[in-house]
Amino acid sequence: MRQDPTYASTVAQLLLDDEKILSSYKSMRDGVVFTDKRIIAVNVQGITGSKKDFSSLPYKNIIAYSIETSGTFDLDSELEVYFSAIGALKFEFTGRTNIVEISNHIAEHILR
Repeated sequence: MRQDPTYASTVAQLLLDDEKILSSYKSMRDGVVFTDKRIIAVNVQGITGSKKDFSSLPYKNIIAYSIETSGTFDLDSELEVYFSAIGALKFEFTGRTNIVEISNHIAEHILR
């Protein structure tokens, strides 16, 4: 995934009045948006991509997470988030993504 405003506009209609988008990322078809209240995963479905599944994942339901930074030859970084009741979700990002910044944002919400 790479940082891209495309999915920010896609989820805009789902946001609460006081909710703010912090960053959004796009892979080949799917995307993920980080707000100040939750993570919204967007799964694009079907041949045309007009059908989308939106998963709202509140920070308050995160019980643990891990990050894997990019390396010299492996340019991708990963975020794995463990949610109560649903289990783990993995997001893969390009090497240019600041995965530590994403980690810090999640930590602020789950450790305070």
